[in-house]
Order: sequence, then structure tokens, then C-alpha cells
Amino acid sequence: MTTTFAELGLNEQILTGVDALGFTEPTPVQAEAIPLVLQGRDIVASAQTGTGKTAAFALPTLQRIAGLAPAGAQDASVAAEPEEIAGGDAEDAPAEQPKRRRRRRRRGKAAPDAPTPIKAPDVPTAPLALVVTPTRELAQQIEKVTTVVCQHTGQRSVIVMGGARFDRQIADLSRGCDLLVATPGRLIDLMDRKIVDLSQVHVLVLDEADRMLDMGFWPSVRRIMQALPQERQNLLFSATIPPSIKGTIDAVLHDPATVEIARIGETADTVEEHLCPVTQGQKTQLLEALIKSGGAEPGTVPERVLVFCRTKHRVDDVSRVLKNAGFKVDVMHADRRQEAREKALARFRDGRIQVLVATDVMSRGIDVSGIDAVVNYDVPMDPEDYVHRIGRTGRAGATGHAYTFVAPDEITPLREIEYFTHKLVPLWDLPGFSYDQNRIIPSEGRSTTKPMRTMFSGSRSRGRGPVGGRYGRHY
Repeated sequence: MTTTFAELGLNEQILTGVDALGFTEPTPVQAEAIPLVLQGRDIVASAQTGTGKTAAFALPTLQRIAGLAPAGAQDASVAAEPEEIAGGDAEDAPAEQPKRRRRRRRRGKAAPDAPTPIKAPDVPTAPLALVVTPTRELAQQIEKVTTVVCQHTGQRSVIVMGGARFDRQIADLSRGCDLLVATPGRLIDLMDRKIVDLSQVHVLVLDEADRMLDMGFWPSVRRIMQALPQERQNLLFSATIPPSIKGTIDAVLHDPATVEIARIGETADTVEEHLCPVTQGQKTQLLEALIKSGGAEPGTVPERVLVFCRTKHRVDDVSRVLKNAGFKVDVMHADRRQEAREKALARFRDGRIQVLVATDVMSRGIDVSGIDAVVNYDVPMDPEDYVHRIGRTGRAGATGHAYTFVAPDEITPLREIEYFTHKLVPLWDLPGFSYDQNRIIPSEGRSTTKPMRTMFSGSRSRGRGPVGGRYGRHY
């Protein structure tokens, strides 16, 4: 069995970077994936969160593109009539120049938030490898790994993402780029403005591939792929690779190798799962009591609790109630400025806040050690999101707890999760908490096999309510 990175075929420069990252021996996904990437194979890799997928594609990718072309500074000379680009803070879109800018100038006053115009280089930057990922935070995490390794290989890694200034990102690109880490929206903006040229990409990585290939991101990803060379290496990595995207994978990859460390829907053994039946009206009360009591570890107040809600408004409402109850709380969702999101994550990582309330922007790839508990305040509608959410705790071999609050109107998505993971979420009640009698308590004998549906299967159960209808069959 392979026990060292050197045995995987990595060169001396990459191994020096591995030492700088503090890695001692490869994880299972790294041990299987790295040799395949070095061979030039297309890969579909699935492994549980926190198992080192970033290094599994970053290390061999940097080695594969080494020597293909010098990073060097791109020709940043300016055309006779250069295009002006404005910096902005939108999620993944450029900010526009204020329409009333001329009127303000005649008055002698500049627009208070007017971005500083910069000139676009007339020679687009042409990276040799491209990593596309769905969230800014995950892009930053990947770029941290690649930057450390690049310091020892002489290569350059650049990140482009929404919420960051255009001028700084373009300046970074103009100095040269071997490996580009990007969120889809900002990358397309740069492509449209002829600042990034993808015709020289030899290796494409789709991180969190299940999200990148679903209907939400697929139009943007497909457009990016159309700008890539036909002959390239494709690497797809995620904690979950659902069957629903298999057709897309087959169309994108050529004779891919499969690295499957965890079966589809498998959750980490280090996470203790708890199902908490409750009414919608009591969720906030239960959350407060859970944090104060220590939950499944009574008397041990958790230092870091990550709470997932379905919507941004729900996040703001829950955080407001927790703050009023005396908890140190911050929030993470797409409407927050990037600087605020980074500060919230840093405060949570450093232990300056106890509770971070977030949407699913925090569910994928965010590496914060020491999260004691994850609370699904709302049951996720997508079963894959459940696996990603609870994978934020129980990392690096530590035991974590995942609590899922299920109200009567959330039974259907809960059942989809149990069908997906092929196991029941164990029932758990908080001792001493006075529950509303209208909650629905699941049957311990419910099945984990999804029933076959027929054209008549819905008519017999319609309208019977929680006792005899679809709830009664499973619960």
C-alpha cells in the first residue's frame, strides 16, 4: 500500500510544496487519483468531505502543466483606445459605470462608490490549467493550496471570483498565470472582455462536480467548455456524484477512470446524526435549547455551531433571534459583500463567534476545523446537500454531531435523503424540552428503499393526512 507522496510519482518541486502544506502521507483519494492524473487520464472522483480532494487534483495538475509554457508576464501594453473595466462587488458580475457620473463631475463631486477605471491588456492571459468551482469561499481555499505549491515550482496561480475588484484580478492575470481558479460568472465576464483566453488549457478541473453539472450551473459551465480546446484532460471531483448527471459526464469525459472512496450518498463515520422531529413554530426554541445544553453531549457547550437554513431571509431571521438570546452570531449568504463573508468565516474559524448561520454557500468545501455541531434548521431539498452539510463537522478524525430539525411539511425531502443515503437518520429528542404535540414522530421501522411509483399509486393516499396518507405509509 502506498504510504508516501513520493511513491505516487510527484517530482521534487511538488514534494517540497507538499511538505510546506504540512501533509505527511496521502489520503485514500489522493493515493488513487494522483497517479491517474499524472498518466493523463480523465477522472471522476467521489470521496467524503474533508478527505483531501483539493490536493488530489492540484498537485498532479501543477506537475502536468510544468514546462508546457513559461508563466511570465503577459503583454500588458495598452491598445490605442483601450477598454475600461470597472471594479465591483457583485456576486459574479461586473459593476457598471454609474449613469449619472457626468452630472456629478460637473458639480465637482465624484460618485461616492464610483469604481476606478482600469485598462484591459490587449493580449489575453492564457492559463494552462483551469479549476472551476461554485463558490467564492471554495475558490479561495483551493487557491491557498495551489499558491503554496507554486512558490516551490516557480509557477503562478491566480484566482478570479465575484465580489472582488476587477482591477486587482486583471493586474494579477497580466503578470502571468499557469493555473486559474475561477467561479463561473466572473470567468465568463473576463472571457467576454477578452482578458482571459482559454485556448491553451490542457487540464480542466470541475470541483464540486455535482453542482457544476446540474441545471443551475450547467449553462455557464457549457459556455466555458466551448472556449476550451477539444483535446484536454478533464477531472471531476465531488463528495457526491449522483446518477442524474451521468449523461452529462459521459458527454464531457473521454474513457474516464473512476475513483470512488465512498459510495454514492455515504456519510462520514465520524459524524453522529440525529433526527429531531419538531413543529416549525418551535424550531428556534429548540435551537437555543440545543446550543445551551450541549445537545447529545450534555454539559459540554459547543464552541462552534454551524446552522443551515434554506433561504437568505431565513438566515437573517434566525440569526436575529439568536443574537437577542445572547449568542455570538454571524451570517453567511450570497447577499453579503465578499469582505463581510470573509470576516464572518475568519471569526468563526478563530472562535470569536459561537454560531454561524448560513445558506448552502457554506456547505461545500469550506475547511473549518473544530466545528462541534451542524444543525439543519431546514431540511435540504437536495439529498446531496445533506451529505455536504453534515460533512462540515467530524473532520480530521474528530467526532461531530449533525442535528436535522424536521417539521411535518418537511417529511418528503427527509425521506429522499434517507433513500439517497440508504440509512435512517436516528431519532433523538433533547432531554427536558417540551415538544408541541402536533409534531410528527417517524416510525423506527420506515424503509430506506424508495417505493416504485405507478400511475395509480398517488390516488389512494391523497387527502388522508398524516395518519393514512403518504406520511402514514412511511411514518
